[in-house]
Amino acid sequence: MFKDIVLTLWNNEGINEKDASTLRKKSKEVPAPLDKESRKMIKTLIDSFLARDDASGLAAPQIGISKRIVVFRTKGFGEGGKVKSPDDFEVLINPRITQARGEKVTMTEGCLSCPEIQVEISRSPEIKVRALNEKGEKISKRYLDYVARVVQHELDHLDGKLIVDYEGAIYYPKKKQEFYEKLFKG
Repeated sequence: MFKDIVLTLWNNEGINEKDASTLRKKSKEVPAPLDKESRKMIKTLIDSFLARDDASGLAAPQIGISKRIVVFRTKGFGEGGKVKSPDDFEVLINPRITQARGEKVTMTEGCLSCPEIQVEISRSPEIKVRALNEKGEKISKRYLDYVARVVQHELDHLDGKLIVDYEGAIYYPKKKQEFYEKLFKG
């Protein structure tokens, strides 16, 4: 039941209203203990993520599932290509950041749901998260640096927040300058 279509805020014609309404919705909690339907949604998200070679993470709303589930790489970022081992990614269900530490670091971020652009975003370099893992067990984990950034980015999706909602500079391809200027000023 894997989905290889990631919802996008816009397409070549302009704002993608149907996708945008799903991406902007606050996701609902997954019932615990995990039921059969929840396990199916989790598997769909994992399969969709593992089929890609261009993602550091993926949130359930990005594939049209309005539930609080994210999956992300924990290593192998610079190498490109698909995730090769279950040890290289994690799943968080109903995640909550319980602590954010350190001076915020600004970097550009891209997003599969906001194609072709990058936005400068400041995020905490260290976070602590409480969640359920893919087996439905309670976990509390600490994430640092780039992984912390990816987790914060994916958790934004669960609240309907996207990179274009941040105040940082936006970078886009010069050949599409007119399109993006219209999109962001319109």
